[in-house]
Amino acid sequence: MKLNTLSRVAIAVGSACLLTLGTMATAAPASAATKYSNCSQLNRSFSHGVGLPGARDKVSGNKRAVTNYRTDAATYKQNKGLDRDRDGIACEKK
Repeated sequence: MKLNTLSRVAIAVGSACLLTLGTMATAAPASAATKYSNCSQLNRSFSHGVGLPGARDKVSGNKRAVTNYRTDAATYKQNKGLDRDRDGIACEKK
């Protein structure tokens, strides 16, 4: 079976696309979220805490809500156990 030039180009492009998709599917994530053992350690990297996008600090009395925490869903999920009041923000500090 003889292939013309157009067929050869189509096969080459198709093969390149499959190789690229295969490589993308097996690539490791850019960076993994860190799990901290306590709030002191987390606050060294995230001084006002870390939370989910759209989270709101739960406050009582005359306290003002913390709004300057870092939004990072992956890191929050790794450290969800450090969110004592379960408001979607771990280790929040004013």
